[in-house]
Amino acid sequence: MKDLKTTNTLLLLIVIPIVFYVLKIMSFIFIPLVLSMFIAVLFLPLMRWLRGKNIPKILRVLTVILLVILAFWGVVKLMVVSSAQVVEHSGSFLTKAKDQVDTLIFNIETTLGGEIISSAELFSQFIDNIDVASKFGPTLEYFKGTFTMILMTAFFVILWLAESINVQQIIKSMMSEHKYTSVKTFLEIESKLITFVKVKVIVSLLVGIGTGLVCYFFGISFPVFWGLFALMAIYIQFIGPLVQIVLLALFGLVELDLSSQFLFFMLSVLLIHIIIGSVLEPIFMGKSFSINVITILIMLMLWGYIWGIPGMILSIPITVFLKIILEQFPSTRGIAILMSGGQNIEEDLAKKKEEQLTEN
Repeated sequence: MKDLKTTNTLLLLIVIPIVFYVLKIMSFIFIPLVLSMFIAVLFLPLMRWLRGKNIPKILRVLTVILLVILAFWGVVKLMVVSSAQVVEHSGSFLTKAKDQVDTLIFNIETTLGGEIISSAELFSQFIDNIDVASKFGPTLEYFKGTFTMILMTAFFVILWLAESINVQQIIKSMMSEHKYTSVKTFLEIESKLITFVKVKVIVSLLVGIGTGLVCYFFGISFPVFWGLFALMAIYIQFIGPLVQIVLLALFGLVELDLSSQFLFFMLSVLLIHIIIGSVLEPIFMGKSFSINVITILIMLMLWGYIWGIPGMILSIPITVFLKIILEQFPSTRGIAILMSGGQNIEEDLAKKKEEQLTEN
């Protein structure tokens, strides 16, 4: 028995790197597949409600597809508005930036007593160093890959909603000896996953709208762009909001100078992230979604290495999904407790023991 356990452990150590390698080289399939799963989860309650009204499956799927298209159209429309703002105000912003750089260079020259390159020369060298021709090819390939990924994601969403990919049946086959438990496990996983995705979407919308309104109120250029950027950055835990705050601080220094208005602006941006991201989100999520900081950082680095930026965005949803699944089985519950940092161990164990006694 001991030899068998050792063999299984060694096989697991061999299989895990192979799985991650396959995930990396087949990212063009797995990224849309995973992303589509979380998108489809959002529409499961609607699908169930429509099914309760005896609406045919084809009409249910078409209704959801229409809603996804409308949402996608709304995002594209916002991006167009944002791009128009950038084009319209880029000239005035660059003028302000040059003035700020001139002021900074003058202060440094006054302090050190030397002569430094002017802002005009600095911007000219920066622009001259940009090789547009060399960047055009990679940029075109990037947009081509993004468009392909969007189409594949839409395709997989249709498969999920049409139940061509039946997760419940997969779990049921894995737990063939406990059919009742398999259905209960699937419903619990689904319920928690729906809660997580809904809360994350609502939180990102609140952060995006709040950031855009703050930028508009303080007169920061491109408020729609900053709102969209904040909405997307919130999905990359820690790193995304940090990058967004640093970039806003740089833009704020150009537009507002180092004044009390700038301090109030940065305080407002920080308060949005603290109140919505650090206070309201944990309350809405509940204790069952608690994951310790070390697990989050490890997953960010792991999925970022495997799938790049899409992997960093999907790292937290994937981690929560894995934790929810691991919680359902006694043999893996210890790993789930470790991922949560040992929070609410006694409550979780008591709840699971009570459920087991009820089933028996």
